[in-house]
Amino acid sequence: MDNGYTKRIRERVLSLEDGTVFVMSDFADIADTSTIRQSLSRLVQSGILRRILKGVYEKPKYSKLLDEYVAADPEAVANALARSYHWTIAPCGNTALNLLGLSTQVTAVWSYISDGPYKTYEWNSTKLEFKHRTNKEITGLSYMTSLVIQALKTLGRSNVTPEVIQMLSEKLTDKDKQACLKEATESTDWVYDTIRQICGGEKVQ
Repeated sequence: MDNGYTKRIRERVLSLEDGTVFVMSDFADIADTSTIRQSLSRLVQSGILRRILKGVYEKPKYSKLLDEYVAADPEAVANALARSYHWTIAPCGNTALNLLGLSTQVTAVWSYISDGPYKTYEWNSTKLEFKHRTNKEITGLSYMTSLVIQALKTLGRSNVTPEVIQMLSEKLTDKDKQACLKEATESTDWVYDTIRQICGGEKVQ
């Protein structure tokens, strides 16, 4: 008799926004793995969820404008996989630039650094790539600090213009800036100097 569990899993899914991505561990407080898997399969059959990858599900988001369901958000899928495998991840390369609005180039591959193994995932026309890095590059850093560091490294020192600094300064909240200044001390000298400028710290010559 798992109907009570199924009902609770269904209620949790329905209570969250369309476009939310789930992994089985998101329901570990409700039931065992087998029951969760069966419940999610039923929700897929009934059209409440759609399966993106093995063990990864999405509550589809419908666009009235496009009159169709929109594609799953790769960033949400990446974060769901990280939750499932207990990885710490951070967007890197063009993905980091895109997420910060520093590039409008459509990225063919969504790239992340991770303290987990090197992995790639593909669905429809989307490809996710996790690149293994040493722990000190990501562990203990908040999401925004990691994102800014990776974006700066992708741009390279010579491409960090006053406009880039201004854009990032406007995008980060005061809380983000405090975290960046505190957490990025281990990064390369020029990266940290730039972060100090972005966060309104004194400019380093």
